[in-house]
Amino acid sequence: MKQWELREKRMFGRLSLPVALGLALVLSACGGAKQESSGAGAASPAGSPQGSAKTEASLSGEIRIDGSSTVFPVTQAAAEEFMKKHPGVNITVAESGSSAGFKKIGNLEIDIADASRPAKPEELEAVKAKGDELIELPIAYDGLTVVVNKKNTWATEMTVEELKKIWEPDSKVRKWSDVRAGWPDQEIKLYGPGTQSGTFDYFTEVVVGKAKASRTDYVGSEDDNVLVKGVAGDEYALGYFGFAYYVENKDKLTAVKIKEKPDSPAVEPTHDTILNGTYKPLSRTIFVYARKNLLSQPHYKAFLEFLNGPEGRKIVEEVGYVKLPDDQYQKNLEKLK
Repeated sequence: MKQWELREKRMFGRLSLPVALGLALVLSACGGAKQESSGAGAASPAGSPQGSAKTEASLSGEIRIDGSSTVFPVTQAAAEEFMKKHPGVNITVAESGSSAGFKKIGNLEIDIADASRPAKPEELEAVKAKGDELIELPIAYDGLTVVVNKKNTWATEMTVEELKKIWEPDSKVRKWSDVRAGWPDQEIKLYGPGTQSGTFDYFTEVVVGKAKASRTDYVGSEDDNVLVKGVAGDEYALGYFGFAYYVENKDKLTAVKIKEKPDSPAVEPTHDTILNGTYKPLSRTIFVYARKNLLSQPHYKAFLEFLNGPEGRKIVEEVGYVKLPDDQYQKNLEKLK
């Protein structure tokens, strides 16, 4: 069960969609990624084109979203809420990783790319070569979280240098005792994002020192729930993924406090430390990328306005991330004009 579904069950109860929508919300595979369809209900943001019930009811069309598993809880939840309000719109959301999402939007196979890293120049150019253009929309702050099993009582804090020692391509670390004297003489079982993940790119760049430079003998997946399950099930495991997945699984996992330098204070990832930037260097911005040519479609533009409006900002917090300053969302809305 995905994060928003868990939160939805706890906070709102099961959402019920019209029977007529049922067949449209079939989960479908997209390049090997899991597809999710969602439903929604909330007031439209100020300035949104759907100002009346009649206009809202008339919105219809398809929107295909794929990419980052980190951003997935945000767009999935927003899709659920938006479709409940606009039953004529069908939105599918998948999570194949940031790089895979950029590749798909570069081929115009999808309409919105979720990304836990900024687009590379060549990824932007691929869309331009197809006669379209990507609009970058920062959507939330994330604190990439290093986690251990609840039974782990020793690795309460770690330095960035120790993380590098574990994860670098030529790492000699096999046991916890290889990281720090006095830690258990037990093998570390590692879990981390797959190579298509923007989280993988970001972590390796800021921790190891080079994007995509990593040891390969770990359990990798673009589905963060696989990583959660792996660490939760092994006393000697260690992994990393987006903050929202930790928030939703605090009862199963412990977040490691991070010391940017050996003499720096150990900082725990929290809403406040991510927002004020003291959780370094693992705090970052996450994004959605929209296709400019599709903004002429009312349902497409309305969804993006919803995502960046008051309801979307609330969803960011509800799924476990940290919302951006309001003026950033306003800048996003200006871009959509």
